[in-house]
Amino acid sequence: MTRIHGLAAAAALTVLAACGQMDPKPMQAMASGPTAVATLTPTMGNSAAGTVTFQQHGDHVMVVGKVSGLKPNQEHGFHAHEKGDCSSGDGLSTGGHFNPTGKPHGTQDGEHHAGDFPALKADANGVADVHFHLTGVSVGSGPADLVGRGVIVHAGPDDYKTQPTGNSGARIACGVIKSS
Repeated sequence: MTRIHGLAAAAALTVLAACGQMDPKPMQAMASGPTAVATLTPTMGNSAAGTVTFQQHGDHVMVVGKVSGLKPNQEHGFHAHEKGDCSSGDGLSTGGHFNPTGKPHGTQDGEHHAGDFPALKADANGVADVHFHLTGVSVGSGPADLVGRGVIVHAGPDDYKTQPTGNSGARIACGVIKSS
């Protein structure tokens, strides 16, 4: 039994020694940074609402949240807009898409505005679980900082082609991205 314990101890020491030799860069890339939150409220005559969290993770931003009151089984355009102002009641006070680098409207895997997000996909109950990462934006610093920007949920799907908006229709929910 002593020999087995001795072998287990030697194996444990080998694993610990190997951990000391690991490259720290992959772990640093996974480290999380500043966080911001947007509480989405319905625009006049609509019922879409929810909460979305934005957290810096290395060179990208993780976005997680839940939005309800959407059209069941439908995609909805989802974007960051220039101004963190939902005072107009129809979401128009947020201005156009957030686009500090002057890029065309598009998908995350091509050239796109900083405010171009993947579409929300509502389930049969009109609820969308939000979980994706964004490139070309940040939380808390830099010219593409999302903090202080508006977040809009649109009535229809984004075609990712029509310039500069994606032709996704009326603004049915509005929120302001605030540091948390």
